[in-house]
Amino acid sequence: MKNMNVDEQSYREKVYRIVKEIPVARVMTYGQIAEILGEGYTPRTVGYVMHAADTENVPWQRVINSQGACSTGRMTLPVNLQQKILEDEGIVFNEKGKCDLGKYRWFPEGFGDDEEEQPSLFD
Repeated sequence: MKNMNVDEQSYREKVYRIVKEIPVARVMTYGQIAEILGEGYTPRTVGYVMHAADTENVPWQRVINSQGACSTGRMTLPVNLQQKILEDEGIVFNEKGKCDLGKYRWFPEGFGDDEEEQPSLFD
């Protein structure tokens, strides 16, 4: 296993700290997390961090792409594991494998208002 320097460990911990707060049956996007964390974070780098997440302690399944879909579809065994876990939590996906971000997206306090109407993929 690669030795992780302090900065890289801190970088990952900042991502995981947010992800651990996402409630059951809610999601955040890779881009949303990158935007909250600011400079040096991109949706792609958040994705890399999530790929290495300790699945026992970090609810990795609750981070999805900006289209409301799972990006891990064919990368996990069983196939579509992430979507299945989220469906078991109560999130509904349409026939194209997308959930309604207006309904299921979660915002940490101070970073959006999940009481405010969000755009829906289904309208």
